Amino acid sequence: MNFSAKARPVFKANLHTHTTNSDGKFTPEEILRLYSEAGYDVLAFTDHRVSNPVSTYDGRGMTLLSGMEVHPVGPRGILWHLLALGIPEDFRNNPEWGGQQAADAIRAAGGIFFTAHPYWCGFTSAEILSLRGSLGIEVYNTSTRYIGKAFNMQLWDECLDQQVHYNALAVDDVHGARDLFKGFTMISAKDNSPEALLQGLSEGSFYASQGPLFQKISLENRIFEAEFTPCQEVILVSNGSRGFLGATMDEEGPHSVERTCQEFRCDLSKLPSGSYVRCQIRDRQGNYAWSNPFFL
Repeated sequence: MNFSAKARPVFKANLHTHTTNSDGKFTPEEILRLYSEAGYDVLAFTDHRVSNPVSTYDGRGMTLLSGMEVHPVGPRGILWHLLALGIPEDFRNNPEWGGQQAADAIRAAGGIFFTAHPYWCGFTSAEILSLRGSLGIEVYNTSTRYIGKAFNMQLWDECLDQQVHYNALAVDDVHGARDLFKGFTMISAKDNSPEALLQGLSEGSFYASQGPLFQKISLENRIFEAEFTPCQEVILVSNGSRGFLGATMDEEGPHSVERTCQEFRCDLSKLPSGSYVRCQIRDRQGNYAWSNPFFL
């Protein structure tokens, strides 16, 4: 995936949303107003076990995606939280489904899915990988931050170490006001139609963020390049103990001169074939953004 904000449009999305149709505090109309006023381009309705008639909603200028959070039983009796997107509005959850049955049903209906907040659920990376068909995981989920399990970087890297091409979303998983506007996904697509946005997600043409913005992410001839809004930490994460430092706080010790970084270039010619790299940046406010991985 070579991402360029200049090549085609980029759309800001919240892809995990709950309303009063399940356990959310806001009605669909309130959610629509809040995200529209906050400048979002895309909003997915993903209530627990029920779909929403998004074709009947006034999107207030946003593209609305039909979705559902599906909860079949998983390993050790833990419920899966499958973030289904692009399913028909008449999609029905079957309480008798096992995990793979639910995954297959989502895909058979024309949808895609990601594994939601696996750290919060208590899944291991091996258990995550046992479910076929997932496009990836949520690397950040706002509503799971209250017990310290908002971030899923280690589980993501463990999956990538197995050479599984998982991508990652950042989401609000909004239930109430405290969850609003803290995690979002920037989708590169030819236009803002549901079909184009879902294709962009399927292809990995997006990145996840809490705030920082990428303008460019590319890998050509084993040269990685990225451009982004000012950040104080820039790291290219790779397999195991491998990685590349672009910038970090106090990198020369406690009295280092503070600096910001807006671009990073790295020669990956010495990495063995089969390695992956993903770019992780952090701004002055402590907010992260994550590129999807490249495999060499």
